[in-house]
Amino acid sequence: MERLQKILAKAGIASRRKAEDLILAGRVSVDDEVITTLGYVVKKGSIVKFDGKKVEGENKVYYLLHKPKKTICSLKDEHDRKTVVDLIQSNERIFPVGRLDYDTSGVLILTNDGEFSNEMTHPRFHLPKTYEVKIDGVLSTAEIKLLEKGITLDDGTVTLPAKLWVTSKDLSKKTTDFELTIQEGKNRQIKRMMEALNYNVTRLHRSKLAFIECKDLKPGEYRRLKPFEVKQLRELANNGVLK
Repeated sequence: MERLQKILAKAGIASRRKAEDLILAGRVSVDDEVITTLGYVVKKGSIVKFDGKKVEGENKVYYLLHKPKKTICSLKDEHDRKTVVDLIQSNERIFPVGRLDYDTSGVLILTNDGEFSNEMTHPRFHLPKTYEVKIDGVLSTAEIKLLEKGITLDDGTVTLPAKLWVTSKDLSKKTTDFELTIQEGKNRQIKRMMEALNYNVTRLHRSKLAFIECKDLKPGEYRRLKPFEVKQLRELANNGVLK
């Protein structure tokens, strides 16, 4: 027996959190009975349907994409802009794990495994994410220490400790290039961290998610994650260490 939202996540319908929304919306049934109770336990042999269609187990797939700029981290876009899903040829119904902004490039994973997606993005898991950043302005030593310690964002939340390495400063053009590794993934987090110090981000590229990099891929190119990479990502998310 398994909880209904877990079955939906395993089938690639949605992450567990989003599966709960689908259940509350009355879009899921068990043995032709609409279920709107969270935590409902499905008996072995029962037939689960989503929007009237039987939920089948899917072949789990995991892709690493070098997301180019000017692409949307969504399944579709109301303005007909290109989405990251458009870049990958897959027979499975895949979706992006987390998101990168329209003008941000770099490491992005797409999958049909809702449980894996939840492990990669849930606030209780802290996978390190490294970004290459360029800003208008020259960071001071005090500002660097503040960013590393944790800075208060526009909504009053304080970021977790981070690591920052300055790669270059141009005093004449008043710009700073640096690498920043964070442990969380708040909405527009890097840009909001810089906005808190009155700086504007002019370039943002996610170079690494944990140990996963895309430097061997051109923008728009992708590859399948190897089974050991998927396993190690899960171990890091759940245990904080590789076994």
